[in-house]
Amino acid sequence: MTEPAVAIHDLTYRYRGTKQNAIEGINLVLERGDFLVLMGPSGAGKSTLATCINGLIPHFHKGKLEGAVIVCGKNTRDHTVAQMAEDVGLVFQDFEAQLFSTSVELEVAFGPENFAVPREEIATRIDENLTYVGLADFRNRPPSTLSGGQKQKLAIAAVLALHPKVLVMDEPTTDLDPISKMGIFEITNRLRQRSDLTLLVVEHETEEVLQADRIALLKDGRLVKVGPAREILRDVDLIESLGLMPLGIPRFFKAIGFDDTAAAAELPLTPAEAEVAYRRGGWRISSAAYEAMVARETAVEQSFRAKTPLIHCCDLEFSYPNGVKALDGISLDIYPGDIVAIVGQNGSGKTTLAKHFNGLLLPTGGTITVNGKTTKEQGIFRLGQLVGYVFQNPDHQIFSETVYDEVSFGPRLRGLPADQIKARVTETLKAVGLEGTEEEDPFSMTKSGRQRVAVAAVLAVQPDVLILDEPTTGLDYREQRSMMDMVRRLNENGSTIIFITHHMWVVAEYARKVFVIKDGRLFLEGTTREVFSHERELLEASLRPPHFIQFTNRLGRTMLRPAELIECTEGGAA
Repeated sequence: MTEPAVAIHDLTYRYRGTKQNAIEGINLVLERGDFLVLMGPSGAGKSTLATCINGLIPHFHKGKLEGAVIVCGKNTRDHTVAQMAEDVGLVFQDFEAQLFSTSVELEVAFGPENFAVPREEIATRIDENLTYVGLADFRNRPPSTLSGGQKQKLAIAAVLALHPKVLVMDEPTTDLDPISKMGIFEITNRLRQRSDLTLLVVEHETEEVLQADRIALLKDGRLVKVGPAREILRDVDLIESLGLMPLGIPRFFKAIGFDDTAAAAELPLTPAEAEVAYRRGGWRISSAAYEAMVARETAVEQSFRAKTPLIHCCDLEFSYPNGVKALDGISLDIYPGDIVAIVGQNGSGKTTLAKHFNGLLLPTGGTITVNGKTTKEQGIFRLGQLVGYVFQNPDHQIFSETVYDEVSFGPRLRGLPADQIKARVTETLKAVGLEGTEEEDPFSMTKSGRQRVAVAAVLAVQPDVLILDEPTTGLDYREQRSMMDMVRRLNENGSTIIFITHHMWVVAEYARKVFVIKDGRLFLEGTTREVFSHERELLEASLRPPHFIQFTNRLGRTMLRPAELIECTEGGAA
């Protein structure tokens, strides 16, 4: 019998200085050529398990290890990380930290050079792997000039150049736009065809793991279930109970009773499967119900357009000092009380545009006004009170030793009396769900907690507009929904919300209006429903609607969430 690629026996690990096991009692086997996806909420132990496979645990991260990890016949306890690197390649979640060479080809050459691979063979591996990931034309470029998706591909190429037998990728699509994510998973799907390579991928995005052989679900450091990918993804209740995002398609069909039929084992998962099942089941969309839903939406949109724009851009242009033109003739309006998403591929100009709204950047051409005055004449201090900005990484924004000091900083800077400052802190912490944390160290909180502290610190100044740059990055599904539910409540209480995101389901669930930016230009705009109905144009902008919306587009109507299609479905078993 062939020896498995990875065999994990009764594995338990606790980091030094902690009281709780990070993983506990793990038993898992990966046969050669397997493609296993590891899923679970934040803190489940996914990255810990991944780093056990290449020996970083126990040789680099110190702690208490029990049990055994055998990779290609080697016990990780008895072999150094360098020795394990001959068999195991690891692509880190923070892939940029993995890149350090001055050119793309030198990055790929670094590993083989350290394993004394002959020069001719190194040249062959560079060509093979850069071609494999689609970077052959970038070989002389510095890695720092690549897009996020290209950097991730380079990190994969550099690891593949070592000819590992086992490849571990820890959340390889974090921070990437939808098409870049597709590009990484296309590479993954090609890799799974290779019988000489075993794949273990840690991933949050449920839509992207349909091609896996198996899924292993982790919670609180323990394996909950391991099974075929499609079987696991059909278990909507289990997925949701773990704080993961269930697929919209099986959630819809389960809600209308499809899983009560003899075909339950064939619960559709993809847009094509869903269309066939919907039509075969005799269901149809009620035109009257759909038109009534759209009419309500149109009335709301018209009510906003009746107002004076809060933010008005006219032929806005911006060029960086190095001559790169980031914005090219953007004209748009954002109205008081609206909740707006700005989307586009990595490097399209989304953040550059948003930084013009509060004066962090000033236009090099055209105009931008906030509350009727140009940003140039108002200045950043005044604009900071009107337009609050929460950065993508809260650690770039937080600096105080306690939550109270952090949230009170803005009001103190503006000279408010102590009693008003205290009232503002109490009010804003309640708004973000952090009551009672005033004396906590914000840096000891989770990413979600730090994100909420950053939002509270901006809200304490009581801005008219709140901008959130990638507010859900690094959060699991439950944390993402909690964060965006909080944002929606702020909007319902009168705040104008602008958020930038790569998560299309967040746009579908929470945005009323969408601006699509492509190559520094406004490429597409409209209500969320209007924008998601234009799949072809979105693809040109490196974007893709969630599978559920793609399915409803096939039916001739754009539904943003399962509840809408349930409301509009008639006939069949509904």
